[in-house]
Amino acid sequence: MTGEKLRSLRRDHKPSKEDGDLLAAGEDEAAAAPGGAFTGGKGGRAGGHRGPGAHRHRPPARAAPPAGPERGPFPVHECVFKGDVRRLSALIRTQGIAQKDSHGNTPLHLAVMLGHKECAHLLLAHNAPVKVKNAQGWSPLAEAISYGDRQMISALLRKLKQQSRESVEEKRPRLLKALKELGDFYLELHWDFQSWVPLLSRILPSDACKIHKQGINIRLDTTLIDFTDMKCQRGDLSFIFNGDAAPSESFVVLDNEQKVYQRIHHEESEMETEEEVDILMSSDIYSATLSTKSITFTRAQTGWLFREDKTERVGNFLADFYLVNGLVLESRKRREHLSEEDILRNKAIMESLSKGGNLMEQNFEPVRRQSLTPPSPNTISWEEYISAESGKAPHLGRELVCKESKKTFKATIAMSQEFPLGIESLLNVLEVIAPFKHFNKLREFVQMKLPPGFPVKLDIPVFPTITATVTFQEFRYDEFDDSIFTIPDDYKEDPSRFPDL
Repeated sequence: MTGEKLRSLRRDHKPSKEDGDLLAAGEDEAAAAPGGAFTGGKGGRAGGHRGPGAHRHRPPARAAPPAGPERGPFPVHECVFKGDVRRLSALIRTQGIAQKDSHGNTPLHLAVMLGHKECAHLLLAHNAPVKVKNAQGWSPLAEAISYGDRQMISALLRKLKQQSRESVEEKRPRLLKALKELGDFYLELHWDFQSWVPLLSRILPSDACKIHKQGINIRLDTTLIDFTDMKCQRGDLSFIFNGDAAPSESFVVLDNEQKVYQRIHHEESEMETEEEVDILMSSDIYSATLSTKSITFTRAQTGWLFREDKTERVGNFLADFYLVNGLVLESRKRREHLSEEDILRNKAIMESLSKGGNLMEQNFEPVRRQSLTPPSPNTISWEEYISAESGKAPHLGRELVCKESKKTFKATIAMSQEFPLGIESLLNVLEVIAPFKHFNKLREFVQMKLPPGFPVKLDIPVFPTITATVTFQEFRYDEFDDSIFTIPDDYKEDPSRFPDL
């Protein structure tokens, strides 16, 4: 297994956005590379646009009906808590299994935290949601990593990918319809990455992206192939979405330097999944939430003696500048499932990466991890758990080892009333190119309630230590030759050119 591929595995499992919160990208959180880099790589593939899954689509889990007088408010949670598989099997036909209790836990959370494997597998068989966080910001997958049962981690990871693929399938018709109704255009935007960490600020990239949209086809040209919070990979890359093609053939990446292409699929071998489980079991569990609940916008001022609202041209567009206040990144890192040896090895890897090294130099190869010894049996009763004050739930599962931090982001945003494209149209385009992680951050950020106009220049958090300034420099409605949305005849297929796609 290559170092590049391993590095990709340590990147992408990140929590999803909740009401009032934005997340720094992609799938549900699972773990971080040692020291806090986002993880997941191939696991994150299911969250991008990869075509339909091989599994038959299941309807989403139902929300619970109002509780009747003959039962408690959370009957499914109660029988899972007590490990009553027979009663769960009867209730699951009529009760919702996606409901959260007063502590934000779904029945699947409880089954995983308490080690009730039969209940967990029954819930998964009925499509209980995996990409969901409790009040502390943890998903069932994160709790499974803490508990340490390898079989359960693997089952949750597979279900997460299946549900992500199904979500993409459901969105596809709406997305194609929106693209068809949108005019054909050329859009150019520029990325500049900055960090308050001195070493990082010297190696961070910039990128000029060109987007062509015609009908239900999109082409993105970029020089930034891959980007984590420690490394970047440059090149000459084109990403083509062909809305007329079959879902499994829709997405192609061109390497214009080597003249090869790779179709983006979601298929993954058993070995790749098991290697990802090894990575998750040996890494920090990481949850990052970009809280926007208290966000405000105030007009930026200019001038020394006579202050006035700042208005300047960004590219060809006149824009009003605003200060973004109250943007907070809350991060939590857990490692109760790690040995001292794991922690020391992870620290060494991060130190090597920060000095420009790579995983291959560390001779890093994941060891097949065995299940951990289960935590001490639960001694808390259902009544004690459910009657606990909200936000102060009794801890279930392995004793917590958690480090929390908060960082306030200072940001500026420039809004233009002259820009021809609307935010909703931009979101549809960005949803297509979401497999590019930094574009996914941009998509999540502009879903906030922004001041009037279109955000022609904005600062967004990309990683806990890195922000990006995105500038929309050029836009024009135009028509293009169909050939730019096709694979050139002299390009050869290389299915493994981009191992993390």
